[in-house]
Amino acid sequence: MNKETKQFIFENIDTDVHQLALQSARFPLVDMPLAIRQINGKQKIKSKVPLFCQTDAILYPVQLSLEQSSSESTAKYKSTLCEGNTLVDLTGGFGVDCCFMSENFQEVTYVERQAELCDLASHNFKALGRNQIRVIHSETEKYLAEMEPVDWIFIDPARRSSSGKKVVLLSDCEPDVSILSSRLLEKARRVMIKLSPMIDVTAALRELPTADEIHIISVNNECKEVLLILDQEIHSNQKIKTINFGKKSKTDVFEFYQQEESTVQIDYEPIIEKYLYEPNAAVMKSGAFRLIANKFELDKLHTNTHLYTSPELSLEFPGRVFEVKKVWENSKKELKELLENVPKANISTRNYPLSVDELRKKLRIKEGGDTYLFACTLANEQKVIIECKRPPNP
Repeated sequence: MNKETKQFIFENIDTDVHQLALQSARFPLVDMPLAIRQINGKQKIKSKVPLFCQTDAILYPVQLSLEQSSSESTAKYKSTLCEGNTLVDLTGGFGVDCCFMSENFQEVTYVERQAELCDLASHNFKALGRNQIRVIHSETEKYLAEMEPVDWIFIDPARRSSSGKKVVLLSDCEPDVSILSSRLLEKARRVMIKLSPMIDVTAALRELPTADEIHIISVNNECKEVLLILDQEIHSNQKIKTINFGKKSKTDVFEFYQQEESTVQIDYEPIIEKYLYEPNAAVMKSGAFRLIANKFELDKLHTNTHLYTSPELSLEFPGRVFEVKKVWENSKKELKELLENVPKANISTRNYPLSVDELRKKLRIKEGGDTYLFACTLANEQKVIIECKRPPNP
């Protein structure tokens, strides 16, 4: 990178890259494609991976590799799950996960099949002072067959088809870890697999019976990753841990063993108490619909309505908490009165015959404001709309 390109990047770090692309003729000494990629990379990574953004020498890959990379919060979380002498990351990518997990290992190997990403990773690891990481340009399966045994293997199979379409099934990922799992465990005591947030966890456990732990990670109530940790034994009652990294450093954690959900007994009540609870995305993904009620002494509204209620406020609940203002019945008279009293609201539907868009059109209520409406079905099969507000200290 010449000095003109470096200076151009420094001066335009917050400029719209689409506007810059139209000005390339004005800057003949600037490598414009490279400059735009670096500016775009810094803009995209600023909040996603602050450490990389704060390190001036970091070089950025193409847009797709940036989109597929982990965030700093999820990468740091992975680093808390593994430690030892040796780690191999078999699908290196942009290197965010490898960078943070390397802090707990003496020797780390980053493996990547794209030569350009290997060059970037080699440069970036040096810039970040991660001198214990060596970079290998190789196919995953080829390196796995030849490598020496290590303490941990990390693998993040590609979740896009050759046409660029996102895939969810393990068998559609590249490589197919359900076929590769026995070979992975021949080379490592423990294996961490990063899977799509859309994965069917129950199906994945059937295909990977040596999974000992499942970690479901959400950021700001959006499910981002599902992690499976494999070891040398077959397991029938896996530990499931959900974590949601919220705003203002608020983190919700809920963990349990898989068989707890199938054995717990709870109450379903058609009566809505003072407070309403909505589990976060990670808990919802885990399927702990009855257990969450049992743990926090809540009543569930219906077996298929994943909302909960209680007369007393439960501040430790892993999700959003609302204060109930009124319960509206599903009659024309009630719905007309609802529109008169609530011209604007945030609408959600849970186990309800209409979608959010259909209900909003029917009610003619504008979007936004500080009122929340939950349209749902109660234990007695009654359809209602619950009007709520967030409590002062949710």
